[in-house]
Amino acid sequence: MFEGFRLEMIALPEATLRVRYGGSGPPLLLLHGHPRTHTTWHKVAPLLARSFTVICPDLRGFGQSSKPLDAPDHEGSSKRAKGRDCIALMDHFGFDRFYLAGHDRGSYTAFRTAMDHPLRVLKLAIMDGVPILEALERCDVQFASLWWHWFFYAQPDKPERAILADPQAWYQGREEDLGSGNYEDFQAAIHDPETVKGMLGDYRAGLLLDPVHGRDDRQAGRKLQCPVHVIWSLRDDLEKLYGDVLAVWQPWAGQPVTGAGIDSGHHMAEQAPAEVANALCAFFAEGNVRCEG
Repeated sequence: MFEGFRLEMIALPEATLRVRYGGSGPPLLLLHGHPRTHTTWHKVAPLLARSFTVICPDLRGFGQSSKPLDAPDHEGSSKRAKGRDCIALMDHFGFDRFYLAGHDRGSYTAFRTAMDHPLRVLKLAIMDGVPILEALERCDVQFASLWWHWFFYAQPDKPERAILADPQAWYQGREEDLGSGNYEDFQAAIHDPETVKGMLGDYRAGLLLDPVHGRDDRQAGRKLQCPVHVIWSLRDDLEKLYGDVLAVWQPWAGQPVTGAGIDSGHHMAEQAPAEVANALCAFFAEGNVRCEG
């Protein structure tokens, strides 16, 4: 996996992240979702590395990155805290401004990073997500039926016990779909109790602190300042839940939101890597940046 990329553990002020990086050109930070690690990008990152310096971390709490302290408010798992990691990571590499894309839970960290640090993010790509506050405020029977895990994962103790009793049965995932190296990394993550707890912290903060931060943004009139592009999986349930996905995002953005669905299931970086790479490259490309692949 990731031919030509380097893999390092990078100590930051608040966390130590496992990071894969490679390529050359403008910096592009890719954030994975749950229950994956950075290796979910193993087919996409090499395509993007032809035009960009691609940086793929395990988010704090996920994979082999450090796990936050389990404070009562789960601040260490909040998207604001993970956004601080993103900024510190790009500082480590010497990048003042950068492109940013996040999938699934990573899209929430990407959103918060761009909202809290508007001078740092040049463009933002969201993959299979809407703002957390929007999801919670629009919650109905259909959402609760399809995304019940949001509320179960936020409960104390019970989800760890349920998942760790049989992680493979809980999360499923097949080697032929994920690719051997990505599958091995995924298996290591879901079988590690501390990683499972760290991943669940992302959901606990998602019901406690993250919506508070979203309401603060709304009340203060804060909006995303950079261009926003949304990509969603046509064989997942985002359209079923929200209909016009772009319309959900528009109130949070200071510029017209663009985007489109692609023919894929939820884990689009694994299932439709060429389409994902092309969509991201076309959105982020500027000036003399050439998209290939």
